[in-house]
Amino acid sequence: MSDTNQERSDQGPATVERRKLARGSALSFVGSATSALLGFVLTIVISRLLGADGAGIVFQATGVFAVIMAFAKFGMDSTSVYLLPRLLIDDPRAVRGAINASLCISLAVGIVLVAVMEVLAPWIWGEGQEGLLRSVQAIMLFVPFGAAFLILSAVLRALGSVVEYVMVANVAVPVLRPPFVAITAVATGSAVVASVAWAVPLVIMALVAGMLVLRRVRGVEEGVPGPFFPEKEQWREIWTFSIPRTIAAGLEQAIVWVDVLLIGWLASDYAAGIYGGASRFVQAGLLVDAALRVIVSPRFSALLHKGEMSQLKELYVTASSWLVLLGTPAYVLLAFFSPAFLQLLGDEFVDGSAALSILAVGMAITFLAGNIHSMLIMSGRSGWAAANKFIVLITNIVGNLLLVPRFGIEGAAFVWALCMVLDACLALVQVRVFLRITPSAIDVLQPLLIVVGSFGLPALVAVPTVGNSFAGLAVTLAVGGVLYIAACWWQRRPLRIDGLRSIANRRR
Repeated sequence: MSDTNQERSDQGPATVERRKLARGSALSFVGSATSALLGFVLTIVISRLLGADGAGIVFQATGVFAVIMAFAKFGMDSTSVYLLPRLLIDDPRAVRGAINASLCISLAVGIVLVAVMEVLAPWIWGEGQEGLLRSVQAIMLFVPFGAAFLILSAVLRALGSVVEYVMVANVAVPVLRPPFVAITAVATGSAVVASVAWAVPLVIMALVAGMLVLRRVRGVEEGVPGPFFPEKEQWREIWTFSIPRTIAAGLEQAIVWVDVLLIGWLASDYAAGIYGGASRFVQAGLLVDAALRVIVSPRFSALLHKGEMSQLKELYVTASSWLVLLGTPAYVLLAFFSPAFLQLLGDEFVDGSAALSILAVGMAITFLAGNIHSMLIMSGRSGWAAANKFIVLITNIVGNLLLVPRFGIEGAAFVWALCMVLDACLALVQVRVFLRITPSAIDVLQPLLIVVGSFGLPALVAVPTVGNSFAGLAVTLAVGGVLYIAACWWQRRPLRIDGLRSIANRRR
């Protein structure tokens, strides 16, 4: 037996899963990092060219769009990630029918929702909110295209087309948005037109994603096309999974955006713009979570379908450790240097520094749960996920109504952070009950301590001595980076970095 074959035979299932995770996550991380960077650029473009008031209108309009689109896609993106990996195992010819069913359902629901919103919008945003009203009515027309884009992107993920998914979802759309918005903002100075420009790339890339999916489906079918629509039993499976997931996805987007919308209602477009700018930094910091989720969700579904629970737990623990290790540094830096980051948007946005710090701490705590939501959903318990989102949304709304009038955007930030932690805790309990999977505290606390020690301690020294500026941030990154790399190398076995190292070895 050759050395290579011997090496392969010595690899256990857990090692293979870690290396699959690492290979996929490397590319997905690059795509998510690109998306996050361009998300920063887009936020800067909107804020600098339109000011806090104009940015507030755009953030609110795109927030309404995101919530309605979450309902319009009718859970078909998650259904595709859940169902298609199983069909590839059991009946590849059924893939075409499942995809067509998902798109048709979403199209019908989307058209109905757009019509309803066009009628209701004048009642919701009345006198004094004409700019926001026109923005919402204009951007609603793009909802069916956005829903189709998300579903087709999810299909690429589910069929294993990570490269195509990353290029379409994480690169192409974020690349197109900043120039589209910048050109329209400079030419017209209108928040309404800028909102439309934000949505146009979804139409373009929905067409591109559709062509890529068609090519992939033909490859799966191997020259023998499957039925155009699924059989009755598969229809039932699609509906059973998608209905609660629709509710969960809609509630999830509502949780993300309700604070911005409530601030605009309770305070002003200006306050919504300040808070929206701060919260966009936090959303952009989710790149590691997004990169890992792209890879682990289909793997969770496949492993659960095959009943390989030990590999499932190992994959979850590894992904959770990596999420904390790679994702938390951004939030430590955002918490300490929030004024410096917000200065990028303009002097008026620095008023959101305290809110940004609160949001960053909340997200760092939430990361300790790992990709727990993906685990719960891929186990087929989307109804429980929907119930969790409902509880969290009610908590969010009540909390904002109580705290925003008294504490302003800082109160909204505290409520949002609390809701994220609550959502993660609910999912953790349910996964423990249903799947008997519980992460060990040491698996997530150890990487957290490394991150906080590496970047938090230098920041505590840099802020009072160098200043809360990009100079202080640079010092923290330089010192913290050395400490971080040294700590990761020292603890490479407990941190399961062997999967990451395999990427570098295989690419040499």
